[in-house]
Amino acid sequence: MSTLSLGRSLAALVAVIALAALPYAIKEVYYVNIASQILLYAVFALGLNILVGYGGLVSLGHAGLFGIAAYVAAYLLVAGHGHLLAIAAALVASLVATAGFAALSLRSAGITFIMITLALGEIIWGLAYRWISLTNGDNGITVPARPAPFGIALSSARPFYVATLIVFLIAIAAAGIFVRSPFGAALRGTRDQPRRMNALGYHVWMIRFWALMFSGLLSAIAGILFVYYNQFISPQALALTASAESLLMVISGGAGTLLGPVVGAALVVIVKNVVSAYVERWNFMLGAIFVAIVVLMPEGLVPGVARLTRSIWRSRTRAKPNLPLTMGPRQ
Repeated sequence: MSTLSLGRSLAALVAVIALAALPYAIKEVYYVNIASQILLYAVFALGLNILVGYGGLVSLGHAGLFGIAAYVAAYLLVAGHGHLLAIAAALVASLVATAGFAALSLRSAGITFIMITLALGEIIWGLAYRWISLTNGDNGITVPARPAPFGIALSSARPFYVATLIVFLIAIAAAGIFVRSPFGAALRGTRDQPRRMNALGYHVWMIRFWALMFSGLLSAIAGILFVYYNQFISPQALALTASAESLLMVISGGAGTLLGPVVGAALVVIVKNVVSAYVERWNFMLGAIFVAIVVLMPEGLVPGVARLTRSIWRSRTRAKPNLPLTMGPRQ
């Protein structure tokens, strides 16, 4: 193993240990809940990043896939079904909806793809808002209880955070394997040179289809975590604002990186839930931060900070003078 790989492995291990110790180091339950929010939105942003960062396809309808999973899980739980059935059905329903998304939106790319996903997301939001007999409209659906896997109740903040952390770690590991696999390389090829990939015999549409399916799976997992976290789901979670915020997480943190969506999710969640308590116009502040990131670090925070660190290190290395050899005393 090279020194760089060993350093990355150690850094990842330290990060995991720090995340695991976080809920026990923080005394206030509110901030533990904020950490859980960051992790579940990081899973959502990771799913969108598969499309945006690695596939070159910008979606403004992913909140619809997120919301379908949340609504199906909530509806079945309220109907008296078990948590396992509710989670499985939510994942299946979201994957079926994702396949429909793919069939309709992958006919094109660029601005047309964005507009189709936007329209599909708005259709799902409209159904959630108007189909009152199923979704309860603006009043939403309240989930009676959280699950208790292996007899461990997740009703309090710290156990739920640990469960969310486990799901997050599995999601980021799966995303890492996905993007580093030959399929991930093919997906990046369809982003950069789709015509050349077609000429080489790759099925561009099918590659994008399976990328969208994996993206939808991660979005569904985030939706299930969301409905268990809030124990409530309403049409607001499916609105265009939710899709735009997830896209903001990806772009601000760094599209095409694994750590970028996590950093972006932390930024947006902290500004929305912590900074907003002290700053009345937090929306303006979030917009200003995003503009500053786009202007100063157009590639995103994570790649931008890495580039800046390398530049500072190189400049310091070059600035060191070549000291002459010390001569001994003359005899």
